Amino acid sequence: MPEDKNPDMARLSLLMQLEAMAREADTLKALQFMMTNETRLLIAYRQAFLFSTDVVNENKFLLKAASSIAVIDRTAPFVNWLESTLNQLHKDSNMESVQVLDETRCPDAMKEEWKEYSLPFVLWCPLKLSDGKSIGGVWLTRETPWTDSDATLVKRLADTYAHAWYALLGRQKLQKTPHYERIILGSVAFIIISFFVIPVRISALAPVEVVAREPAIVSAPMDGVIADVVQAPNVLVSKDMLLLKYEDTGLRNKYAVAEKALAVAVAEFHKASQEAFKDPQSSAKVALLKAQVELSRAESKYAMDLLNQVEVKAEREGLLIYSDKSDWVGRPVQVGEQIMQIANPEKVKLRINLPVDDAIFLVKGGEIKVFLDLDPLNSIEGLITHASYEAELTPEGVLAYSIDAEFKDPDIKRRIGLQGTAKLYEKRVSLFYYLFRRPISAMRQFMGV
Repeated sequence: MPEDKNPDMARLSLLMQLEAMAREADTLKALQFMMTNETRLLIAYRQAFLFSTDVVNENKFLLKAASSIAVIDRTAPFVNWLESTLNQLHKDSNMESVQVLDETRCPDAMKEEWKEYSLPFVLWCPLKLSDGKSIGGVWLTRETPWTDSDATLVKRLADTYAHAWYALLGRQKLQKTPHYERIILGSVAFIIISFFVIPVRISALAPVEVVAREPAIVSAPMDGVIADVVQAPNVLVSKDMLLLKYEDTGLRNKYAVAEKALAVAVAEFHKASQEAFKDPQSSAKVALLKAQVELSRAESKYAMDLLNQVEVKAEREGLLIYSDKSDWVGRPVQVGEQIMQIANPEKVKLRINLPVDDAIFLVKGGEIKVFLDLDPLNSIEGLITHASYEAELTPEGVLAYSIDAEFKDPDIKRRIGLQGTAKLYEKRVSLFYYLFRRPISAMRQFMGV
């Protein structure tokens, strides 16, 4: 690393301010937020990730906080890659001191994702107590190399952060139960829980929304800019009713130019045809000019077809569903982009997004209970009609399975757009499995068996 020659008094002043702020932090979350975001006042970096050591396994690091991110999604591929890379580096080499990391230090199994998930230069600074015990570390990334003065300042600041963290967390929470005591307590707990054989049904809660069944999709017929949306959202429209208009200035001009070009091509063709009777050499141009006429006619027809599509009309009657006029007027759209839906308000279904962490075994025809926000005290029974095999990201950024369901009573009518909570049921299992399903799953992931 290049050596800084002159000490920067301003950075030393900022260092003292950050140390004071760390000592004044009254909660662990406030301290973690400051460690990942306020450190940027002293050291320039693009991203900061804060890790803590596992209470059971001191050699395993878990991501606790990140700069500019409020909540860590532990199912995200980037989080898994970052934790795996750091833990493998800690296993393969000495990570007990401040050091610079790059792609060459990355383990072979994770090297392929380095360029996708990380910036080129990484500064790793462990958080260690006075007795040498590690409680975590800070992973800083940026596009430019790190200097010796950067490492020195971060090392000094990390010592202060570790001391403040230890003071907030408390000495008792950092002490681990001796190995033999954990074995005895685990054995006793296992014996007691083994008697929990009372059959209960596994259930899961997930957000639900009333959506249209088999709606007609109104998509953009061509690339362009929407000039006006004629119909307001959530109104009943009839077939062939005008829904929206494209900006047609360019299309009209293009059609006019194409018509002029066609007229010129036709005139030249007629002239060459007449001259061919007098001059045999001119007959060779007739075929070429005829082809030019056909090309101009095709371009004119294409321009007319585009001009005829500037007005988008309803293909069938129903309820017009879209966000708001202001979201679309003046907005450029691409061909095939969904703009609206036309739905039959009498034909609805339930759309449920079950998070991956809460997934249970579901079958077609499985029972559910729906608690709509409109009437949270009363439940509505439903049946599962379809469940996706692959999880997808929801608009809220949650990895979830998409599930469709219908009301058990066909006479129940609920308007499109209502939201609430659905309770999904699985088969009956023992109380032991019901209570410890998640801990068992976490243990299997931790132990790898």
